[in-house]
Amino acid sequence: MSIKKLTEKRATLKAEMQSIIDTASNEERAVSNEESKKFNELEKEIRAIDSTIAMADKARNITDIVAPSDAHDRADAEERAFVDFINGRISEMRAGEQNFTTANNGAVIPQTIANRIIKTVTEICPILSGAEMYHVKGTLKIPKYTKASGHDITVGYAEEFTELTADAGKFVTVDLSGYLMGALTLIGKSVINNSAVDIMGFITRHMAEQIAICLEKELLHGTTDKAEGALSTSNTVTAKAKTAISLEDLVKLQSAIKQSFQANACWTMNPETFTVVKLLTDTNGRPLLEPDVTQSFPYRLLGKPVYLSDNMPKVAASAKSILYGDYKGLSVNFRENIAIDVLREKYATQHAVGINAWFEFDSKVTDEQKLAVLVHPATS
Repeated sequence: MSIKKLTEKRATLKAEMQSIIDTASNEERAVSNEESKKFNELEKEIRAIDSTIAMADKARNITDIVAPSDAHDRADAEERAFVDFINGRISEMRAGEQNFTTANNGAVIPQTIANRIIKTVTEICPILSGAEMYHVKGTLKIPKYTKASGHDITVGYAEEFTELTADAGKFVTVDLSGYLMGALTLIGKSVINNSAVDIMGFITRHMAEQIAICLEKELLHGTTDKAEGALSTSNTVTAKAKTAISLEDLVKLQSAIKQSFQANACWTMNPETFTVVKLLTDTNGRPLLEPDVTQSFPYRLLGKPVYLSDNMPKVAASAKSILYGDYKGLSVNFRENIAIDVLREKYATQHAVGINAWFEFDSKVTDEQKLAVLVHPATS
């Protein structure tokens, strides 16, 4: 069984355990012997799954001992040459040694190094890593099923030799192309000249953070006539109040996603919204947020992880304050061969080096069933 299926099974078992407790609590009674036995069996199975996942992680992290390949040697040589170029120890790349392309005012970083930056972008941008990712240079057409007015695929009992009545919605296509975006960051030469600093790691992280901030905003909000963000999903829930959030709002928002799409669902909200939610309690006075030290962000809301983003709107009239669901409802076409340039001379008068990135991407909501958003009314 794959790790993904094990994780999904674990979530189902945990839900069964919680159901046992909730049933006894709602009926204002103690857990029965049969329920206690079932609870212990479920817990034992979850611990077995946890152990299996932990062993799989250990096996995956054991590095194989292999002889360095030409690709590894070339990547190491390109990284050393790149650091030397940044430090000014070499002024140009000789043809045939490293894959540097000389530009008018700098040099294009080799693809091996550019890929490290993009990998880091994905690691620090949850919505990008969770979205349905494509790498197509042309226009990508993705089929999307929508319900026609009053029509949908029907399933029911039938008799032999009797014709089935055809009824369905319609399939449309969503086009994903590529819109050009650029990012520029400046790094002071004082940092570069500090021998204690990992130049490659510093630049990779710093550049990735700038790109991630930009991409996260677009993947949430989008821009008119450009990329479309997850908040544009047509699956919406109207909050009870224009400047407040209630337990009822959160329950309705979570229920807007079908059970079959709940396995990888999560919450996305602004840090200020999180503060509001953190003060909410259930009918028994217990906080809605549950501690979860196993995650990078140690809280779960109604059983699902929470991600914070400064790019999410704050609670306000007409605002879309909380996104819930599986990020795979958003499709992203992230074109390959991203160009990243080193600009040494242009910022010499500022005692800095510029790192400039150009990339093309597009995004569209391709499955509204996987994404839902809480929208506050314009008036109370």
